[in-house]
Amino acid sequence: MKENVNKFPYQMLGRLRQDCEYFLGNGVGCEKHLWALSVEDHIAEMKKIWHSFSENEKPEWLSLDEINTYEQKMLELKRRQGRICA
Repeated sequence: MKENVNKFPYQMLGRLRQDCEYFLGNGVGCEKHLWALSVEDHIAEMKKIWHSFSENEKPEWLSLDEINTYEQKMLELKRRQGRICA
């Protein structure tokens, strides 16, 4: 990452990624723990940020394939849970 690049999108993407990890782990599939409050909106925001980077700015620590994997796992967990968290 170049020094003059705006760090906020990287920080936000990192935060959204951490939300995914929590959702799939200790968050037990509760959407209230996601920044966007729904799996679909959360993943859409991650993709929007990821696609906003030029090719040489894309983060090495998160690929589009990894975002798609989070999406699949999270939607499956949401489907299996079938409940609203308190």
